[in-house]
Amino acid sequence: MNQVFINKEPVELYKILKFEGLRASGAEAKAAIADGQVKLNGEFETQKRKQIVAGDVIEFEGETYQVQLEG
Repeated sequence: MNQVFINKEPVELYKILKFEGLRASGAEAKAAIADGQVKLNGEFETQKRKQIVAGDVIEFEGETYQVQLEG
C-alpha cells in the first residue's frame, strides 16, 4: 500500500490525484473521479471535492493509497 502524506486536513479528493501525479491536471483528476474510476474506503466515489482526512484509503488504477497526516 502506498502512503500519501498531507499537511492539513481535509483535502479535496481531486487534489490528491493531481498532487500525487496520478493525473496531470485538476481537470483530468476530476474527470477520472466523475467517471467512477476512484474508490474511497472501498466504495466508488464520484464527488470530486469529497473531503479526505487521515486514515482514508483511496484506490485508483489498481493501486491503493493510504492518507496520513504529516507531523
